[in-house]
Amino acid sequence: MEVKSKHAYSSAGVDIELGGKIKNLIARQAKSTLSAHALNFGSFGSMFQIKGYNEPVLVSSVDGVGTKIKIASLLEKNDTVGMDIVNHCVNDILCCGAEPLFFLDYIAMGKLVPQQVEAIVTGIAQACQKVGCSLIGGETAEMPGIYIQETYDLVGFIVGVVEKKNIIDGSSIAPGDVILGLPSSGLHTNGYSLVRRVFGIEDNPSCLHDFYPEMGKVLGEELLQVHHCYYPELKPALRTIKSLAHITGGGFEGNIPRALPKGVAAHLHKGSWDIPPIFKLIQEKGNIDEAEMYRVFNMGIGMTVVCSPPQVSKLTDALPQVKIIGEVVKAGGKKNIILD
Repeated sequence: MEVKSKHAYSSAGVDIELGGKIKNLIARQAKSTLSAHALNFGSFGSMFQIKGYNEPVLVSSVDGVGTKIKIASLLEKNDTVGMDIVNHCVNDILCCGAEPLFFLDYIAMGKLVPQQVEAIVTGIAQACQKVGCSLIGGETAEMPGIYIQETYDLVGFIVGVVEKKNIIDGSSIAPGDVILGLPSSGLHTNGYSLVRRVFGIEDNPSCLHDFYPEMGKVLGEELLQVHHCYYPELKPALRTIKSLAHITGGGFEGNIPRALPKGVAAHLHKGSWDIPPIFKLIQEKGNIDEAEMYRVFNMGIGMTVVCSPPQVSKLTDALPQVKIIGEVVKAGGKKNIILD
């Protein structure tokens, strides 16, 4: 008589029991972030009640951390990318004037590693707590054959809310308005595929421990600088802002035009802010053209703000690190970004 396997799924590489234990671990972290508006956790669908708004408009965004997770995995410092994904998503919806309500995550691995998952979710929970965002659900998937062992992917989904009358859409922007820049904390979450090639990280992971005097730290520490969240500092000033652009993949050229109306362009002055040493190091080591650097990286500016001239002093007083980096001009031809 043929003996049937009782552990066929685990022999195929999927451990259901371990998955259950990890979900319990995630639930403990998530519960520390829940507000009174979160009605449940762990059901097939997560529920969140919206109160206190007259004409609430929901604003959502989804994104990933990209190949920065490979560096986090190599250095066994996975809480940082958990913070990264929350901060990235919060910044995205902030560009519409929205405050974060709730967040969900998706973590996929070839083989579930509890320590990795715990570190990632710890980072997610910490970042959610800082902005008052509830971590109300998510998914942890074990996918042998798709991801090699100890590698993973991380995706975040956020929903926020803004009163309809307070939506930031850039529609009132006009030539003569001022463009301000808020500094980034480093590369944030973009350009890491190029960075890994420039430094040869795949072939020589030990280079992550090389110290660079101009940065005052080792390479790995710089590359894992957490994506800065602009919500706490910008929240009090949102009523004075005409437009916000989160400088992510595509740099200035790929993001600022998304926050401008037709008929105008952004004229940016390169020397008006300090470019952090990591970008200069990447450019020199990789022999990369300057235009390509500005197309791939944030170059030290993580968020741009457009306001009318009378609001500049208010914003510079409220945001000590902000720099005046350009102005809005009438569009001439197809080019809507001028960098000089």
